[in-house]
Amino acid sequence: MESLTQVERAAVEHVAAAPMREQVEAWCAINSGTRNLAGVAAMGGVLAEAFAALPGEIAMIEPAPVKAVEPDGRVVAIDHGRHLHLTVRPDAPVQMLFTGHMDTVYPADHPFQSLTVRDDGAINAPGAADMKGGLALMLAALRAVEASPLASRIGYEVVINSDEETGSFASAALLAQAARGKVAALTYEPALADGTLAGPRGGTGNFALVVTGMSAHAGRNPHEGRNAIVASADLALRLAKAGREGLSVNPARIDGGGPNNVVPDHAVLRVNFRPRDAAAIEAAQAALDLAIAEVAAAHDVRIDLHGSFNRPPKPLDPGAARLFDLVKDVGADLGVPIAWQFSGGVCDGNNIAACGVPVVDTMGARGGAIHSPEEFLIPESLPERAALSALTILRIAERGRP
Repeated sequence: MESLTQVERAAVEHVAAAPMREQVEAWCAINSGTRNLAGVAAMGGVLAEAFAALPGEIAMIEPAPVKAVEPDGRVVAIDHGRHLHLTVRPDAPVQMLFTGHMDTVYPADHPFQSLTVRDDGAINAPGAADMKGGLALMLAALRAVEASPLASRIGYEVVINSDEETGSFASAALLAQAARGKVAALTYEPALADGTLAGPRGGTGNFALVVTGMSAHAGRNPHEGRNAIVASADLALRLAKAGREGLSVNPARIDGGGPNNVVPDHAVLRVNFRPRDAAAIEAAQAALDLAIAEVAAAHDVRIDLHGSFNRPPKPLDPGAARLFDLVKDVGADLGVPIAWQFSGGVCDGNNIAACGVPVVDTMGARGGAIHSPEEFLIPESLPERAALSALTILRIAERGRP
């Protein structure tokens, strides 16, 4: 800490006084599962009130239209909550983007709804690490920046979306728009419990393949039927074989079928691809096209493809490497060792990087067991990671693009 400037020391003191733990406890009491629209609206209102402490203009942005494939193959509209968008000093010489999400993976009827403190002091609560802790420390860091004499040098946008946990389909355009012209971005997904950050990431693509066959009586004339379940199983096996180094393929679910005495005429196969690079996306798309053509011909069925590679792979390119090095240097000055590693998980950082903006997307609290009833946040990491963010932002404000 001896190498910190007076301005940086003041920022560290500022974040240490922020009521982050109290905010986390209050915010975790609000169920904001992605599909719980009332809960997401309540969470959005609380966040809008909290982030109003920052200068600039806050708006709640309507979600973009999103469609999904039902188990019976129908394509229907899916409702989402509004997204929080804040713009501060858009004419400042240095522009950054800060993102997070207000939704969690726990629906309103999930049994995991309450907060407890473990014997080791960690907070066990729905969304504590992912990412209500990250939102609290993002706000603390930005308030510390606003209290700094360097504040006038930096402008920024904050996007807190309502649908990150389901792929950010309703907020992708907002994120891309907000990323324009930014020298760097910080996203507040949780770090690992030991503080390790996610460096490069793989991508993901989710697809629904709707298979339409022909029904027939299973005893009288089965030869006249076209079994959509059998065709879907064939599709699943062919796609599973497309997996290779740098590309995992997970045929996850088949919906469809009906009574035992009827040849099923419809089915929906759900498949997830995890490509590590652009070449793997091309290989996955080729495998999809080939499997669809061959299965449609072999089983005399129609196959309609829905979905996309909505999270591109995120390589550690030179711009991202410089930003990670800056975060590491700040950590060293704070006495906080910073390391990063490849992650097969995805987040909005993938999409921001695809816009050409360097991003560190695990600037949130330290914690673990996310997406489970054992999810936990290490409360001591709130001031630690808020200071890490605040000083990273201040150095970018002072020096410009990393």
